[in-house]
Amino acid sequence: MPLTASPTTTPDAPDQEYLWTLNFGPQHPATHTTLRLVLTLDGERVVNSVPHIGYLHSGFEKLGEHLDFNQYVTIVDRMNYLSPLANEISWHHAVEKLLNIELTPRCKYLRTILAELMRLHDHLLNCGTSALDLGAFTAFLYFFEQRELIYDIVEYASGQRFHTSYTRVGGVMFDVNNDWVEKVRSFTKQFRKTHDEVHRLLTRNRIFIDRTKGIGVLSKEQAINLSCTGPVARASGVVRDLRKDEPYLAYKDLDFKVICSQGGDCYARYLVRMQEMIESVQIIEQAIENIPAGPVNVDVGSHVVLPAKPAVYRSIEGLIQHFEVNMPNKGYEVPHEEIYAATESPNGELGFYIVGQDSTRAYRARTRPPSYIHFAVFPHIIKGHMLSDVVAVLGSLNIIAAELDR
Repeated sequence: MPLTASPTTTPDAPDQEYLWTLNFGPQHPATHTTLRLVLTLDGERVVNSVPHIGYLHSGFEKLGEHLDFNQYVTIVDRMNYLSPLANEISWHHAVEKLLNIELTPRCKYLRTILAELMRLHDHLLNCGTSALDLGAFTAFLYFFEQRELIYDIVEYASGQRFHTSYTRVGGVMFDVNNDWVEKVRSFTKQFRKTHDEVHRLLTRNRIFIDRTKGIGVLSKEQAINLSCTGPVARASGVVRDLRKDEPYLAYKDLDFKVICSQGGDCYARYLVRMQEMIESVQIIEQAIENIPAGPVNVDVGSHVVLPAKPAVYRSIEGLIQHFEVNMPNKGYEVPHEEIYAATESPNGELGFYIVGQDSTRAYRARTRPPSYIHFAVFPHIIKGHMLSDVVAVLGSLNIIAAELDR
């Protein structure tokens, strides 16, 4: 935390009490990313907080106007980099709505499994680092071991551990095989043991409870009025989950609960994420045992779906199809419409607004990221808390700077 504090007086303070301005970030281990908070302190108590963004601006949305619907997946990968595949699924969910493409049953189940693996991936890091910021080191190591196993599963399917660029318009890059299915089964079988160990370490830990319970309280009314979604909203009692309310992929075929709490504080947000991980495991178990056979890519001719890489390299038909999709004077017909579509990402509602035009590039590609909304909530729930509580509240909101700036 940079010690750039400077004393200031406020005219409305009758005793001319000193208030201090303290810069938290933009580079600090507890921010987990490049963001900045300008805190006004009365001693160690937070009087006001002004969030600053712009330190990680990359022009992501502008790139959406210059890259086609398949190329842009490499960009959305890097928005919420804690769960890259969830961003890909959300982007192509919106594109397929614009193009009126219905996915194959196998692709729906495969994307559902990967989306829930990304939810686990995101929640593991958030709960682990939130505990680490408060001094609980062991839980962090346990959860990061599980993240490595998810990396292995994703790499086996796509060839990449992190930024996979795995989804395509109308399908995915590669199909999975029985070995991948066994990897997923093996992961789900052992996950609960580690989850239970961390549950015993943290959930009833007196120090952890004192640092999180009653801290950063967000009421249900505030959560609704401030447009909160995901675990942040559900921890305040807002029963809202797009997987149930606006079902997509294979979620309507699967049995799971929407986890909510009434606490609205840092502890409630931790509990919601912990329980959501168990629900995600149950979703994965159901989907992996019922994954349909058949193709993973839709069959709508050679003008929309990219061919598999082996077909491009080994057959003239595959090479021609690849060029037909990618060449600027070929491509496929895109309706002159504007659509908005969203998915329930690990952090909340992740939506894309797309304006179509004649080419396979969007006229406008706008992102509705949950972190941007939740960062604006921070000043409302930190007032009156101690300086040491800033870390706990910020960690519970799970702010990702690449979603802030875009």
